Amino acid sequence: MSMRARRGRRWWILLAVLAPLAGFLTMVGCASLPSLEGRTPSTALDAEQAQATRLGVATRPLVAAHPGTSGLLPLTDARAAFAARALLARHAERTIDVQYYIWQDDVTGTLLLTELERAAGRGVRVRLLLDDNGIRGIDDALVALAAQPNFEVRLFNPFTFRHPKWVNYLTAFPRLNHRMHNKSFTVDNAVTIIGGRNVGDTYFGATDEVAFVDLDVLAIGPVVPEVSHEFDRYWASRSAYPVERIVGKPAHDALTHLHARETRIGDDPAARIYRQALAENHAVQALLDYSAELTWAPTRTIGDSPAKALRAQGDGERLIDELAPVFADTRVSLQLVSPYLVLGDKGTRDVAAMARRGVDVQVLTNSLAATDVAAVHAGYAKRRKQLLAAGVRLYELRPTGHRLDDRDLAGPFGSSGSSLHAKTFAVDDRTLFIGSFNFDPRSANLNTEMGFLVDSPALAQTMHEAFAHEVPARAYEVRLDADGKLYWLLRQGDAVQRFDTEPDTSWLRRMSVRLLALLPIDWLL
Repeated sequence: MSMRARRGRRWWILLAVLAPLAGFLTMVGCASLPSLEGRTPSTALDAEQAQATRLGVATRPLVAAHPGTSGLLPLTDARAAFAARALLARHAERTIDVQYYIWQDDVTGTLLLTELERAAGRGVRVRLLLDDNGIRGIDDALVALAAQPNFEVRLFNPFTFRHPKWVNYLTAFPRLNHRMHNKSFTVDNAVTIIGGRNVGDTYFGATDEVAFVDLDVLAIGPVVPEVSHEFDRYWASRSAYPVERIVGKPAHDALTHLHARETRIGDDPAARIYRQALAENHAVQALLDYSAELTWAPTRTIGDSPAKALRAQGDGERLIDELAPVFADTRVSLQLVSPYLVLGDKGTRDVAAMARRGVDVQVLTNSLAATDVAAVHAGYAKRRKQLLAAGVRLYELRPTGHRLDDRDLAGPFGSSGSSLHAKTFAVDDRTLFIGSFNFDPRSANLNTEMGFLVDSPALAQTMHEAFAHEVPARAYEVRLDADGKLYWLLRQGDAVQRFDTEPDTSWLRRMSVRLLALLPIDWLL
């Protein structure tokens, strides 16, 4: 065969391979988003109606006794965080508004979906807003639930082609790269839960895989209508599509499958811990009995505009703009917890300058052995030396490699088999943030985020004490030696062990992180 013939054959082979792909991508690209015309308008329960519910009646005297403040209960225990949501759904009388980035098709995801279905069945209006990037495997259940009375489901920034979703990125990457990372669970506009947890077994403490160590806060008082207002903004935004317009009509047996799955889960011994958690959790009942032990503090909700997902938000509509003055005014101390820490060049310079002017800066993030996203660790690792040289104290959470048991779930910074997922910081032993915001470019510029900014010396002090005692015991401390090389310290009682390479990692994983650090991908992390 001649050279020209061989070249011609290659082109035909290439065209034969690419032609179906080109046709497929054309089909995906032509699948435009449906119209939003005719969406049912709705808003949160008004104050008078909220106060008439059982939860409203129970919380009203508590709130009245602490004017100008909100009552807060940190949820550090993973199973208690699950139970609080489920029990609040059971006590709902008028409305449940739920907003999440990820809702997994697993035990806790199924149990909470059925709790919402039962609430709708007794007349509670349920509005469920989910980012479409994090709902793999539950399309049929969601569209079936949305067909039931009192139940509405909307998908934020949806994918038009459902299976496989990733192909949508080939034709609509600029839009789909912006996600809704907010998390909130609000009942009767009287009680809310916000924080870092998504919905799934890895967030609620019962999995054979690595479990996420996370932090939520249950709140009552004036901050609750603020969360409801944020929910209403997202629910009515141009990025929130009724699920049936994206997924289509429900399969006739979709709810039957959901109920059968719940029955199987109920019979599974693995579900014992959740039944036990529901039986043992007294946080919601304590609210109803006027006996809740809450921390009362001035609290406000801060968050991104939903227009951020359309790259249309204005100045002052970003959560990062609300946080900037808090950091600028830091004088004494900063304790920062972030699972994904990519400060970038400017952020690194700012934090380093803070430490140089005498602020005691302590940071906890994931070790390479504990992280679930190696690329993000690469964005952090290449700036460690600069931070340490400025006087920042760095800690990296370490896993110990076995499944969590009941005793492992008590602390906010986790323990065995864990990966950090909490997002919080304390400034000057007074101001505390709890929410969904990671200190990385994705949270700052691409995803939408929300959280509470709390003026509470009592809660901030818990962070100070954790960094003084718990964090050093559960994390590696990263240091620089006299030659400017990194090393890691592991403290176990009075014993101190030194590592000169990242502990509990293979050379291949370390090499992959070094290679990733060379790529210009920080803006995606």
